[in-house]
Amino acid sequence: MNIFSKATVRLLIFTILLIFLCSLCLSQSLPVGFPAFEEALRRKQLEGSIEKNISFNIKPIDLSHVTYADDWLGVPQENTEPGLFFTLLLFRNTIQHNVNRPYGWGNGLMIPNVGFQNYSTMGAYVKLNFLRIQFQPEFVFAQNSEYVGFSDQFDDKVNIERYVYWNAGDFPERFGEGVYSKFWWGQSKISATLGAFELGASTQNIWWGPGQFNTLTIGNNAPGFPHLTFNTIKPAKTFLGNVELQLIMGTLKESQLPPSQIPDLNDRFFNKFSGDHKYLNGFSISYNPKWLPNLFLGLSRTYQQYNEMRGKAFRDWWPVLDPFQKTEIGFNRDAEGKDQQVTVFGRYLIQEANGEIYLEFGKRDHSYNWREFILNPDHARAYLFGFNKLFNIPNYSKKVQIRGEITHQQESVNRYVRYQGLAGGLTWHTHFIARGFSNQGQALGVGTGVGSNVQTIEFSLIEKLNKMGILLERLANHQDFYYRAFGLQKERKPWVDLSLGLLFDQQWDKLLVSSKVQLIQGLNYQWLLQPNSTPEFPKGKNLFSVHGQLSIIYNLGKAKTLERN
Repeated sequence: MNIFSKATVRLLIFTILLIFLCSLCLSQSLPVGFPAFEEALRRKQLEGSIEKNISFNIKPIDLSHVTYADDWLGVPQENTEPGLFFTLLLFRNTIQHNVNRPYGWGNGLMIPNVGFQNYSTMGAYVKLNFLRIQFQPEFVFAQNSEYVGFSDQFDDKVNIERYVYWNAGDFPERFGEGVYSKFWWGQSKISATLGAFELGASTQNIWWGPGQFNTLTIGNNAPGFPHLTFNTIKPAKTFLGNVELQLIMGTLKESQLPPSQIPDLNDRFFNKFSGDHKYLNGFSISYNPKWLPNLFLGLSRTYQQYNEMRGKAFRDWWPVLDPFQKTEIGFNRDAEGKDQQVTVFGRYLIQEANGEIYLEFGKRDHSYNWREFILNPDHARAYLFGFNKLFNIPNYSKKVQIRGEITHQQESVNRYVRYQGLAGGLTWHTHFIARGFSNQGQALGVGTGVGSNVQTIEFSLIEKLNKMGILLERLANHQDFYYRAFGLQKERKPWVDLSLGLLFDQQWDKLLVSSKVQLIQGLNYQWLLQPNSTPEFPKGKNLFSVHGQLSIIYNLGKAKTLERN
């Protein structure tokens, strides 16, 4: 009751601050995953209405360097005049509800939750010549109810295999007991700019890669983390083409929570870690060739390590500068607790057809040498690819948007040879010592669960910020665990979620509403069997659930639209 009372007081105080500060326009940088706006900005590029040289591979995007941003997002096109500039930021409140089990990802400070959850954000932006200050805190309040998670009905062999991944990653089923609340610095940043470059300190969410629904390295699935950043705020022009980049040094925090909701399993199989904070070093670069203006190619690399295991030498501060081959860096990197991820990505923009295609390929383990990488590129890999396409409707102001994406984390079949008959090693976002690529209990990149594969496709009718559509999604959960624990047998089938989503975004003058309702049928949920199941006639247990989300964005000033009048 004390927890609930404190959380309620915080929520009331924060709401009063939001109402008092609520805004005239959007911030200079568009927060990663901002409902409706980010998707609309990407559509405008497909239509040829904004600069072609913006890659969408490194976000957040600085709106002050986007042409016509003042017409449809309420931001000055480029505030280069000397002196003081001040503005408040849009009010955003997101309500989410999951009925029987957690579902959904890419929601920043929000947690995997059953029941009601509310997220609020607001702030202010100040620019004085080259100095920028953005204060945009966040607050989340979640019911955090119990639900049917991993069962204690399995034998120890299965339990051990489940905890292989839980011990190698910080991904708890439930975030403590009772009501959950958190106040955070959110999308805040202080920086100094010079030309196309910026140096600063931030807690903003960042996004590396071309994906629309997922990214393999850093995205908005987990809360933003404190970091120092050197980055471009617009494409930097060179004689070879345009370059966008970001280099970060940051701190990741452990959740300090047990993985299962069943204390007995945690007591028996969970290896408790004393580590609290991890050091993160990473960079991402996106290149737009001068001779191929529609093409964007990129590379990202991240390194993480518990602070207490990190040395003080130069290579301990900047491990991303190390060579890629184990023959060059030695074989003790894992023993030192260092974990890396490397991805390469590409995006091809086809404005003549109002479309785009993209892909990202990543590896989480060093190859022995370049020969091994060439012969065995699918070891320790993950990948995603997707597309986006707009269709004009004759004599009609609306357009049809079709977009889709496939994200694959499951290990390749070469695991049976590489691991000498075992069902595999680890999977994407996991590591035995560094405990995976996560912050505060959530994966920094792919939020669908470790070793999970997801396919998403959306069909929608769009006009400016307005959208009506359907979303079809298939999620194969924890595939690496499934094949490692259950092997080739016929009784327990993979846990697969099939879902149908209804999408509705609508702008009414100063009010924007973005909403989604997903109906989810979980087949063979948590690999459980029905009571009347037999080995001869197995019947998996299914679980139906509903995921709903509603975001309200309100502008107290003059309403802005996506089109120039």
